[in-house]
Amino acid sequence: MTDNNIYTNDGTVTLKNERAIKRKTGNWKACPFILGNECCERLAYYGMSTNLVNYLSDRLNQGNVRASTNVANWAGTCYATPLLGAFLADAYFGRYWTIASFSVIYFFGMTLLTLSASLKVLQPICDADAVCHPTSTQTTLTFAALYMIALGTGGIKPCVSSFGADQFDETDVRESKKKSSFFNWFYLSINIGALFAASVLVWVQMNVGWGWGFGVPAVAMGAAVVFFFSGSSLYRIQKATGSPFVSLFQVVIASFRKINVKVPKEKSLLYETIDTESQIVGSRKLEHTDKLRFFDKAAVETDSDRNKATRNQWKLCTVTQVEELKCVIGLLPVWASGIIFAAVYSQMSTMFVLQGNTMDQHIGPNFKIPSASLSLFDTLSVIFWAPVYERILIPVARRFTKHERGFTQLQRMGIGLVISLFSMMAAAGLEVVRLNYVREHNLYNEEETIPITIFWQVPQYFLIGCAEVFTFIGQLEFFYDQAPYAMRSLCSALSLTTIALGNYLSSVLVQVVAKVTTESGKPGWIADNLNEGHLDYFFGLLAILSFLNLLVYVFIAKSYTYKKVSGLPNSV
Repeated sequence: MTDNNIYTNDGTVTLKNERAIKRKTGNWKACPFILGNECCERLAYYGMSTNLVNYLSDRLNQGNVRASTNVANWAGTCYATPLLGAFLADAYFGRYWTIASFSVIYFFGMTLLTLSASLKVLQPICDADAVCHPTSTQTTLTFAALYMIALGTGGIKPCVSSFGADQFDETDVRESKKKSSFFNWFYLSINIGALFAASVLVWVQMNVGWGWGFGVPAVAMGAAVVFFFSGSSLYRIQKATGSPFVSLFQVVIASFRKINVKVPKEKSLLYETIDTESQIVGSRKLEHTDKLRFFDKAAVETDSDRNKATRNQWKLCTVTQVEELKCVIGLLPVWASGIIFAAVYSQMSTMFVLQGNTMDQHIGPNFKIPSASLSLFDTLSVIFWAPVYERILIPVARRFTKHERGFTQLQRMGIGLVISLFSMMAAAGLEVVRLNYVREHNLYNEEETIPITIFWQVPQYFLIGCAEVFTFIGQLEFFYDQAPYAMRSLCSALSLTTIALGNYLSSVLVQVVAKVTTESGKPGWIADNLNEGHLDYFFGLLAILSFLNLLVYVFIAKSYTYKKVSGLPNSV
């Protein structure tokens, strides 16, 4: 929740020296610690997750379908647990203490994973043919560590971007303009961490050992904790004000209790407090909108409401409460349209890696680049496009659109969806070329990689990186701006659940495709030997789903109404 008051770490408000504190805290002076925390945390996450499909396949002896399914399910959980972290942040602990406590859990999970890959007693025994035979205990320990990490990231991901945005006062015109730039730099810091993970750490894992490969990310997570606490004295910390769901439920209940009440045509007749601020402490009033008029019944003041000394909040709600519910409902279609994009994005850690495993990974005669390291081109793409978008595309677009940010947030996300479609087409096209080579040279049973350089994968990675700059950064800003003030962490988590559901969707698609296409003894689209499969069909399926999703998104975006804050310009 946004609040003009400044709070200390223990949640006590200081009013006497508020202006002095404001000058000393927040703004860009607090952001390096938040960005440093995010950079190190993402280094830890991607350093461990980018090559995880190969770890599960090689060290835990899981096939392509099982390993990619487990990675997708785990990654999905990493982006589902933010709902828990966001709820705790908004309702009880606040964003500061939620990030702090869950970071410690995250660090312990990384430490346990490192020990499982380092200590001989916990490592699977591998035979002379490099086939490993893990015990059930070793497998269980590995997944226990992974899901502890998933829980830890759940308290960080939904809060840290919102916590960074909290450092900029929306009532201050100069600070408000800086907030959008913060989201660009925030996403850039993510990818700086991911760049090191994809380039150096993946090579360490494949050539030095998994113990070191997981140990360095564990140290990075420790550094993330140190970064975060180091900036404590500079943060603007906003207080949790209780469960944000109560207000929404009150509107729903009040609307149905007044189902036979007629809504007046004049919106000024609807109930609202006379105070400048909303009745919810620190929140701001929202202007009435004409969408979802049914819920306006909750703000209709009847004779029985007027005759009571105190207002029954389960029978009469303010216009702002009603509009907050409308905001949440309005976000859901936009949220749902991001699931297919997230399924496309998840292919970088699964199918793209498996595709790369079959190709020539040599750089010169003596050096091989691990297939998972190709994700660094996604990272380089983000690092390239984020400042280009900020410094070049926005000024150019502004001349044509007359919009302060060049594109609206919904337009920005839509452009990303278009680019992601081309990424899947590029991946499918490369697989067609690769399989044609296999057929022409009868390499179906070859264990060696085929002589097509892995760097032909660069375009599909680069396109996804470009799509991220438009869609994911646009999502971060959109869900923060359009969320009710008391639910900003929760709505940020909602945006992250698209990634969770995208991973789960990818997992379901893999299993369904594997089952349907392996009938009658066929190897299927996603065979353990991809030379016998049809991965191009799978990428083509995702391209078709992306196109259909784009059509639906255009309709959703055109019909969306942006939140209108009383006393502030419309946020788009």
